Amino acid sequence: MASGRVSEGADTDGGAHTQDGTAADTAPAAPVAPDVAAADAARPASGETVRIDSWIWSVRLVKTRSMGATACRGGHVRVNGERVKPAYAVRVGDEVRLRNAGLERVVVVKRLIRKRVGPPVAAECYVDNSPPPPPREAVAPAGIRDRGTGRPTKRDRRDMERLRGLTGPDDAS
Repeated sequence: MASGRVSEGADTDGGAHTQDGTAADTAPAAPVAPDVAAADAARPASGETVRIDSWIWSVRLVKTRSMGATACRGGHVRVNGERVKPAYAVRVGDEVRLRNAGLERVVVVKRLIRKRVGPPVAAECYVDNSPPPPPREAVAPAGIRDRGTGRPTKRDRRDMERLRGLTGPDDAS
């Protein structure tokens, strides 16, 4: 039974009115980017905690959650300097050290999330204090032969091994 009338205090454009009927100065809420909305949806409810294996997976420090749990069990994850188990409850402000694939990542937790999100949003959930990776050695590849020169002779093979450092200069085999 809609009468088509607009009730008092309501506006057809959704704005609010004051007592005298003039429109109040309320700006509509700014549109939320979908990736930020996804991060907010991935947040735990107030008072809930997040497991460390789940957090390092959700911020993309490890590829799978089971790899995160395995890293915790193997002693490769430290929170505030102490080795932790996969069920450790991480908090905002904790320093997480993760040794993965020969590199050490040092991050400080800024935001707790439970679900995996995109890389740009995941990067906003922590502060990366990792040391820079070691420089790559600029070494010319040793033992590269020209195409079409055929099979290396025994002498060529020994020269290539010497260049690679596999044998000493005086080794006679």
